[in-house]
Amino acid sequence: MPIRPFRPADTEPVVALWEACGLTRPWNDPRKDIARKLGVQPELFLVAVDEGDDDAPIATAMAGYDGHRGWIYYVAVTPSRQGERLGSLLVARVEELLLALGCPKVNLQVREGNSAVEAFYERHGYSRDGAVGLGKRLIAD
Repeated sequence: MPIRPFRPADTEPVVALWEACGLTRPWNDPRKDIARKLGVQPELFLVAVDEGDDDAPIATAMAGYDGHRGWIYYVAVTPSRQGERLGSLLVARVEELLLALGCPKVNLQVREGNSAVEAFYERHGYSRDGAVGLGKRLIAD
């Protein structure tokens, strides 16, 4: 399965994918998230594409590295393609890119009660850190 960096033309198909996967929230504009990511480490925003369908994105993973920790966001796979290891391939590729940057540890957040996604990450070696995630919005979308 081809994995490549996100392209601006992918925006609407990727937003539709995230919506289909239940990743979007009314208070968080996904188009603004994409625009912000394209301004910082855009090479860490990956899509898996279906070559037979005009290179349409069928899975995504967004990552970042601040020099201390890496973060993974927006791992999504088209619902009809889940179970084909696309998410696993993307997570592994993002981990490789972060490691190449010298990243010693990767963090991610799973929404409370999303046991299926938590189990997915546990199968890939992730575990609860015993930390509580806190957030504060500085820019209202």
